[in-house]
This record gives sequence, C-alpha cells and structure tokens, in this order.
Amino acid sequence: MESGILPEVDPAALSGTIYAAGSSTVYPLSEAVAEQFKADGFAGEIKIDSIGSGAGFERFCKSGESDIANASRGIKDSEVENCKAISRTPIEFRVGTDALSVVVSKENTFLTDLTLEQLAVIFSDKAEKWSDVDPSWPNEPILRFTPGTDSGTFDFFVEEVIQKPAKIEKLDEAKKIVLSAKNLQTSEDDNVLVKGIEGSPYAIGYFGFAYYQAEAANLKALSINGVSPTFETAESGEYKLARPLYIYSDAGVLKSKPQVAGFIHYYLTFVNDVIGDVGYFPASEEALTAAQQALADALK
Repeated sequence: MESGILPEVDPAALSGTIYAAGSSTVYPLSEAVAEQFKADGFAGEIKIDSIGSGAGFERFCKSGESDIANASRGIKDSEVENCKAISRTPIEFRVGTDALSVVVSKENTFLTDLTLEQLAVIFSDKAEKWSDVDPSWPNEPILRFTPGTDSGTFDFFVEEVIQKPAKIEKLDEAKKIVLSAKNLQTSEDDNVLVKGIEGSPYAIGYFGFAYYQAEAANLKALSINGVSPTFETAESGEYKLARPLYIYSDAGVLKSKPQVAGFIHYYLTFVNDVIGDVGYFPASEEALTAAQQALADALK
C-alpha cells in the first residue's frame, strides 16, 4: 500500500536496534512484519517482547526503554501523563483489527453460542458450575482461563462484557467481579491459555483471533449473540468483541532513530500483506492512510 505520503523505505539502508514491547495480541503481527523487514535487507537487531499492553506502556512511557509500544487497546490518559513526564508524546498508529475469540475445547459438546449476558455470568462470581448458567448444561465446575491483568485483551473483555452492560462506573470494579470467580487461571502468555482450554471440555477462555486460528484443530470459537468472528462481522461491528490493534511511538524517538521510523513506515506499508496469514483482519485503508499521515507529520 504505497500511498505517496512518505518516500519508499529501503530496509537495507538502515541499521541499529529496534525495541518494541507490549500486547501479546499484536506480538505475532509485529513479529511477522519484522521477519519480512529483515528478509528485505535490514541487518540490525529487532527485539519484540510480549508482556501485555499495560506493561508495554510502562516500558514506553515510564522507563522509556522501548521505541514502540504494541497495544490491543487505546492508550490511557494516565499513561499519556507518564509519557509526558519523560518528554514523550505518544503517536498512535492503527495497524489492524482483531475479533477477540471466546473459545472452548473441541471436546465441548454443549456450547456453540453464548449471549453477552451469559458470558458475563460465566466470567463472574455468580456461577461456579455450568449448570448455574443454564440448567441444561453439565453439573461441572467452569474452568476459566483469562489473560493477565496487564493485558489489553483483559481490559477490553471486562469493559465490553462486564462494565458497559452493567453500567459499572469504574473498570477496576468490573475487574474485581471477574477476578473473584472460582477456578480462574490468568496468564500473560496466550499459549498457556490455549493449552489450559484444550485440556478440558469444561474449560473456557478468550484471546486474539490469531491464537484461535493457530489452534483451530483443537479449539472451537463460540458465536456471540449468534454472530461468529469473521472479517466481515469484525469490520461492520456486528461482532461485539471486535477491536482495533495499535502500535505507538514518539516523534523524538522517530527522529533520533531512523531505523525505528523506517520500520514503522514499512509496517504501515506492508502490514496487509501479512495480517491475514497471522490471523487478524486489515484496518481500513482510511485508518492506514491516517497512520501514514501521522508518521509523516511526526517526521517534519
């Protein structure tokens, strides 16, 4: 998607190190772009840490260690303030769309679709067994698997499934409802969640569509309110758990490190070539053009 907003970038002409950290959801996408960037000639080092959106913003806005923050949610006002304290102004670049997938084991015979209301009960202290949610379901404990509290995926899920429907004022209050549920395992590593859910027909969890797609032989993605996660339903907003994916950087970083500016330019140019293979859906052309414009403005 060469837009003409920015000149073409030649990875072979760039050197140095690039450090990105944050969302486990965005991680495989950034990894795929980085591999292509290196294949096209970049000889420097690219380090990408999968630590959750919140922890990624800590590294970008508090310690200033990272050049790029990967995020599966928008940056919070408090994080922007942290950035200001170290003379950084975060610039947002939209890179794709995820359909957060609610999944069970292929061995689960009683679930194919959930309402948002049922999902809210399942991930709360209101139900201990499946039969507490629906009497026709098994009299077995609900084994819950959820991303950790540093995860943008966790924040997004709690906000959309618990906080907004129940009109709870503070996100932290809604988080307590989820974290007080029994048989709950949290992990910042989505592969740990995958293995846990695959291990029992009574397990349920959620993570980015890419992690579901990679394990589709062993997992079943549930439809929500009768709508399955697909490109069309994510783009239209019909699928209620669709969300944007971002990377963030700062004009000072971009100007002082041409390799970071070049990598982000390359990312925005070629992300749609790899995003489908990774397991996510493209951002609109308008969103990518706006991101390229934001990069051009930052480099003026």
